[in-house]
Amino acid sequence: MNTTPALYRLHNLVLRKGAPGTMFQLRVLDMAAHVGERVALVGPSGCGKSTLLDILSLIVAPLRAERFHFYPPHGKAIDVVSLSARRDAQNYFARLRRRYIGYVLQTGGLVPFLSIRGNLRAPRRLAGLRDINAGDTLAKRLGLSNHLDKYPADLSVGERQRAAIARALAHEPAVVIADEPTAALDPGNSDRVMSLLVELTESRGTTLLVASHDWDRVERFGFRTLKHRFDSVAPVGETWAEFTD
Repeated sequence: MNTTPALYRLHNLVLRKGAPGTMFQLRVLDMAAHVGERVALVGPSGCGKSTLLDILSLIVAPLRAERFHFYPPHGKAIDVVSLSARRDAQNYFARLRRRYIGYVLQTGGLVPFLSIRGNLRAPRRLAGLRDINAGDTLAKRLGLSNHLDKYPADLSVGERQRAAIARALAHEPAVVIADEPTAALDPGNSDRVMSLLVELTESRGTTLLVASHDWDRVERFGFRTLKHRFDSVAPVGETWAEFTD
């Protein structure tokens, strides 16, 4: 049993997309992610991994949930479902993301018209942090010191992913959420990027949530994996997926 404080707790959460007959339904029976923990969502394409990450990133609201709590460091528990009904919910969740959540996309997600230095400064400014150049230290650890004044298009795919990791960590978030961060990389770069992601989050006590289709890699890097299954009682043409601890 994990005795460290929880960052997320979910129970009986449901999200639906599409119309009857073609609907996708995602259900999370139970899930807890703790401070400093590494958790992986592993499964085939279309199983709801990215959708669940969007829910945990406070980008997409579920249809309903008996519990969906986010516990920011040094703050009170946030009841995400209740707050979703607020008129200013989107602005409120955007503020939470700016301060507490870092996101790594498959293709990097860097701002193309900003230099790498600018991409690392932006999240610190948005989070209200004073030392906007603190990202330079991250860049050095990730082997990007010579690329700070370059633009994303000037970098290789592997370099862009490393820059995306630096950007996700630049504002010292409580959690880094990475959606298939190695999917576009060759095996050597995949291991390097995952190793750096694990090393940097572990050294900061940051929770790491990753979606992946690669069971072997997440196992090698010490992730706890959520259980996943497709519900066989789904109507013809619909996909019902479930995740649970």
